Amino acid sequence: MSISSINYSSSILGAQIRNINQQLTDLSTQLSTGKLSQNYSGMGTNEGFAIASRAQLSNIAAYTDTITNVNVNINLANTALQSLTTIRNTVQTGSASTAQDLNVNGQTVAQNTAAAQFGSMVGVLNTQSGNRYLFSGTAVNTQSVTDAGDIINGTTTQAGFKTVMAERQAADLGANGMGRLVQTQPTPSSVQVSEDVAGSPFGLKIKAVSSTLTGATVTGPSGSPVSFSVDLNGTNPNNGDKLSVQFTLPDGTTEQIDLTASTATPTPAGSFAIDTTTPGNTATNLNTALNTAIKKLANTSLVAASAVTAGDNFFNTASSAIGAPKTNQAAPAAPISGATALSGTAPSDSISPGFAAGDTITVNGTTLTFVSSGATGNQLNVGDSIQTLLSKIDAITGTSKPSTVHGGAITINTDDAASLNITSSNTGALGSLGFSATPVTATQPPLRVGSSPASSATTLVNGSANTVKWYQGNDGPGSPRSTAMARVDDSVTVQYGAQANEDAIRRQLQAIAVFGTFSTSPTGQYSGGQVSALSLRVTQALTQQPGQQRIEDIQTDIAMAQNTMKDATTRQTQAKAQLQTIVDQAESASPDQVASEILSLQNALQASYQVTSNLAQLSLVKFL
Repeated sequence: MSISSINYSSSILGAQIRNINQQLTDLSTQLSTGKLSQNYSGMGTNEGFAIASRAQLSNIAAYTDTITNVNVNINLANTALQSLTTIRNTVQTGSASTAQDLNVNGQTVAQNTAAAQFGSMVGVLNTQSGNRYLFSGTAVNTQSVTDAGDIINGTTTQAGFKTVMAERQAADLGANGMGRLVQTQPTPSSVQVSEDVAGSPFGLKIKAVSSTLTGATVTGPSGSPVSFSVDLNGTNPNNGDKLSVQFTLPDGTTEQIDLTASTATPTPAGSFAIDTTTPGNTATNLNTALNTAIKKLANTSLVAASAVTAGDNFFNTASSAIGAPKTNQAAPAAPISGATALSGTAPSDSISPGFAAGDTITVNGTTLTFVSSGATGNQLNVGDSIQTLLSKIDAITGTSKPSTVHGGAITINTDDAASLNITSSNTGALGSLGFSATPVTATQPPLRVGSSPASSATTLVNGSANTVKWYQGNDGPGSPRSTAMARVDDSVTVQYGAQANEDAIRRQLQAIAVFGTFSTSPTGQYSGGQVSALSLRVTQALTQQPGQQRIEDIQTDIAMAQNTMKDATTRQTQAKAQLQTIVDQAESASPDQVASEILSLQNALQASYQVTSNLAQLSLVKFL
């Protein structure tokens, strides 16, 4: 019988020792790295949870980076908006001051300040974060606003605001400086004032006339073009009797002229002399006083209103469609008015549009249907007035400036000229409202005086081809805030975009441009009145009005985005801690446990080595 030698490498005992050595190596690695294994196969059954948790942790890290970047943009935008508020307050304080001293350029100190602040505002609106323009909407690589100098003064090929303002002033004043009004004395005892052209957007518009002149006959305002007349009938009014005439100015404001009959010598301001010896001269005195008062109104408040309206024409994306006036051939003195009925049974002194039950008018895709009676929702009774129709149209377009009827001309205002589209199943009835073209559309801004010389122009036309475009960013669709969006959590997105042409920003830029650009003769008769009237309008334009967007509203919107991100960060911080715990529990090795296992294995290895040593010394004699 033979005895095989002991082969350590192939023996069960040797394998056990090698296994113990490998375990010691693994445990030593765990002790030094803190990880159960250096590969997934050694992590154990919970590694699937760890892998999923790591994916979520990676997402949180990405959201954290996004939130950091968005916060940088929002903070810069908020700083810019706060600067706009400071600029507004500075200019408003200046415009509200009573100092009207003009320098050699025909401007006040407050106006010079406004001109400088306009440049500052343009710079603020061109704020960048990296290479991203913050107030360009989605057009982040495009400068938000044209350079200030080009906006005001124009370029070699395009007119700037200064030119647009001058054209508008000439068109509103007219050649005779009377605000496009024509004044005559048809008879020795009467005075008549009329608008020069029916439906013109320029000049003073006669709104109302009232009188306490004893023995006088007042007619109008009526007709097309609108006019009124005062006939003293060869008699003298009493001392203190009054004639009052209200006018609507291009910016929508209303001002009144009051003339009082007086026997005082000299005749007080705002009065006309009663000629007790020659009553016929009293009408002449009234005519002269009325002419003087109209010229003063035209050359002060009208000039200021014209400047404000020119600002709207240049900066505002809103526009309007004007229907040519219509009059009743049987009664030409009574044009269409807001009270005119839409049906064929209009008052006898007005033209009848002639809409019938079943007819429709479609406004920007929304259809209004005519019914005999009991109209609800998007319906109109055929007996409703034109003003009711305009109110329905305004509700659909969402215009901030109500549509109007004046002198037989219907003006449909819209805040978005590109979208206005009005059609009707009864084109004849629509035509009777003065709109010959189908569909009815609005003239695209910027608006320019339509012909030369401007003093006799009767239309505004699209000036985009030859006028500086002040805003260069995108212009919808969608809200300005939606032009910049970011996902900051698995199911949370924030919107933080902004556009320089938002209503609050545009109105402020427009008002400051008007105030800082307008100038007059330093020594002109009416210069002080012009600047005073303009200052009043600019102050009001820079005063926050109910229902209007404010700079603070934009700040609130982006602050809400920041709050949303802050909440998301809080949730993610909590989730990150929980997810890391899962990963640690699945992959981390406990130092105490590993040390204990190493000690145990070391003891086992020592015992194995002892046995191996004893076996290695075994001889046949010892074995036997």
